[in-house]
Amino acid sequence: MNAKNTPASLQSQVSGSSFYAGMRVLPKSEREAMYAVYAFCRAVDDIADDQQGDRASRAVALEQWRADIAALYAGRDPGQAVIVAEAVRRFDLQQADFLAVIDGMAMDVEADLRWVPFETLDLYCDRVASAVGRLSVNIFGMERETGVKLSHHLGRALQFTNILRDIDEDAAIGRVYLAGEHLTAAGIPFTTPLQVVNDAHIDAACRPLATLAHGHYTEANAILAKRPRGHLIAPRLMAAVYAPMLTRMEQTGWTPPRTRIRTNKPALILTALRLWMFR
Repeated sequence: MNAKNTPASLQSQVSGSSFYAGMRVLPKSEREAMYAVYAFCRAVDDIADDQQGDRASRAVALEQWRADIAALYAGRDPGQAVIVAEAVRRFDLQQADFLAVIDGMAMDVEADLRWVPFETLDLYCDRVASAVGRLSVNIFGMERETGVKLSHHLGRALQFTNILRDIDEDAAIGRVYLAGEHLTAAGIPFTTPLQVVNDAHIDAACRPLATLAHGHYTEANAILAKRPRGHLIAPRLMAAVYAPMLTRMEQTGWTPPRTRIRTNKPALILTALRLWMFR
């Protein structure tokens, strides 16, 4: 295995993320598989967010990932997809879910997403978030149908929360992940990203997405409350941390100037410990 793809190296890539606390408590094989999936997601996300590379070269880079994933499943030399080869073998990860993640990143590469119809936004969130959940639930040992349902709801809840948290950062690179319908209903014209997110009525365009996110948290928590089979500390942790973050954003509002709500890392670690002790 290449030195960059060892478990220790993959762990170092994920150690700064908010997901790390949930991954650390997994058994060794599951933990290393999650590090590998995270490294894959990070690699394709870096391509999508590369502000220095031109769109054509970034598209080529994503296509190479698509070809390498296909080669892995065909039993050929997997190239850079070797980082997930052991996880695929051990946990029966689905090729379609890897490709969905790449498809989501390709949406960002093809054009900066701005005020798209909600149907398109929902598809994007399925690809960049729920598809990652579908890869993860196999590693967690969940029954597939239940895991797919959890991924649908929790993936969207987390992604909607991230969208509402990262409004200013996204606008700075030309993206507005708020649905066109919500902006129009708030009376905000489609001008430029910075003008849109700094419009005095932006709060009214954000709250419908927050409401939808809460609905998905409710559905995800209902699934988790039934205590399905699997190592579920990680999804429980993400729901327990991100739903209150969303509530804090609602209390503060989205009227500019905004202060970015951040994850409280000590609280995250304490929550992880509590969930581990009382699982």
